[in-house]
Amino acid sequence: MRFRILAASLAFAVPCAAKAQSVTLYGVVDTGIEYVNHIGAGHSSVARMDNLSGTVPSRWGMRGTEDLGGGLKAAFALESGFAPDSGVSNQGGRLFGRQAWVGLTGPWGQVALGRQYTMLFWSTLDADMLGPNTFGSSSLDSYLPNARADNAISYKGTFGGLTVGATYSFGRDGANAGPGPAGTNCAGENPADHLACREWSALLKYDARAWGVGVAYDSLRGAPGAFAGLTSSGLKDDRLSVNGYANIGLAKLGGGWIRRDNNGNPATPLSDLWYGGISYAVTPAFSVDGEVFHLRYHGSANKAWLYAARGTYAFSKRTSVYATAGFIDNRGSLALSVSSGATGSNPAPGGNQLGAMLGVKHIF
Repeated sequence: MRFRILAASLAFAVPCAAKAQSVTLYGVVDTGIEYVNHIGAGHSSVARMDNLSGTVPSRWGMRGTEDLGGGLKAAFALESGFAPDSGVSNQGGRLFGRQAWVGLTGPWGQVALGRQYTMLFWSTLDADMLGPNTFGSSSLDSYLPNARADNAISYKGTFGGLTVGATYSFGRDGANAGPGPAGTNCAGENPADHLACREWSALLKYDARAWGVGVAYDSLRGAPGAFAGLTSSGLKDDRLSVNGYANIGLAKLGGGWIRRDNNGNPATPLSDLWYGGISYAVTPAFSVDGEVFHLRYHGSANKAWLYAARGTYAFSKRTSVYATAGFIDNRGSLALSVSSGATGSNPAPGGNQLGAMLGVKHIF
């Protein structure tokens, strides 16, 4: 259910036109039953209810604007991620772990302060056909759908078809939830080390009527005690993303390349992630999506191919059911799981794995 609250605000002493405030409550609940095989050296399997992501992660939130006059608006967003199988908060247990920011918008763009997405997230929205699907790019790089930063200031503006943006964080992630995107133990804002846990990103994107291209850069700094090997502010984890998409009739094509230079992985710091996919509306109610991913590490035998597909049937604009499947083929010593949501489901090093899921999504 979506509702809007309209409130008039008046100056204390000087009569003026009432200015409207608009607040929207929104959310999505998305989960299903997932099956994953070839887990560990014993090749066991698991059937479970997904707690992280089906086609998209479950969340609820509030966003709103207030017209301040002269083209200027105040804006905010508070968004909470949760696990529908148990109701607990995701993103390291934060109340508003997905977004919590306030800012000002105008013809010149938007400036915001708080916990928010980095520009890497915005750069892949149109080109990655499956997005945060439980079998997809997040299976190969869990940071991609979780590219957010605490203590961040951002700017994003769109001028015609051109979008420019940037973020800068004084301390990218204060949560301590074990190694992974839910918490990296890198609070920053350290007067003794001004580089500790800093993050910055930049975006340049152009969207025409039927196609678009984009490039983004995202840089994460470490600090003593930080997870993922970034145990010093002199260590960085950088990603360069280049991608594009095109709408052709009822089909949408997308693809891209992400170069990663991760000092926290000194054995194989350089890697490339290539992806390409298609989304096709078979009928107004039924659509199919498919995507192929290839991850390779420089100077190493480590690489992986991931193949994923999804079919979605929409009963209405708000409710749909879906079936999705993925297959991963690891090489070298890689042991990546096909599933981004099934914790502890990795195969043996160099192994392959199949995953499948049936689910339902409701938007409110």
